[in-house]
Amino acid sequence: MRVRQYVYFAVKSETLDAMAMATRIGLAPDEIAVRGSHHADPPRPVVHVWKVVCRDRGIAVDEQIARLVERLTPYTEAIGALAEELNRGEGCSTVALQVVRILDTEDGEDEDLTSPNPEFVRLAGQHQLLGWHLDRRTMQFLISTHAELDVDEYG
Repeated sequence: MRVRQYVYFAVKSETLDAMAMATRIGLAPDEIAVRGSHHADPPRPVVHVWKVVCRDRGIAVDEQIARLVERLTPYTEAIGALAEELNRGEGCSTVALQVVRILDTEDGEDEDLTSPNPEFVRLAGQHQLLGWHLDRRTMQFLISTHAELDVDEYG
């Protein structure tokens, strides 16, 4: 099985564009979405999005998340304040840590069947990228930024 995965942290708004969000947060995004840029009525995408992404290959999701949190930690207070404001004004959650995993994809990473111990044989079906956890630091970051965790897996 081949696995491709990445994580991103996003702030979304119907009214505030990504560059305004970047100014408020103090950090330029890696990627943006512009409300209505693909289709005006109804607007697609439905919101503006400010996004910081980790697509580093060869590491588990929890390490990708740790890299994002490390990068975003200096901006925690600003993200949290913006999220509070947007949540009040827009009446819905506006901040999310998104995990995306695609199973059995051509551009994914192969399962590593080598064993660190020559006395043991690693069995297929135990892909090194599967399985992950959220540590206390990440959970505190999510709480402080008023973020939701959204996990999508496709196969």
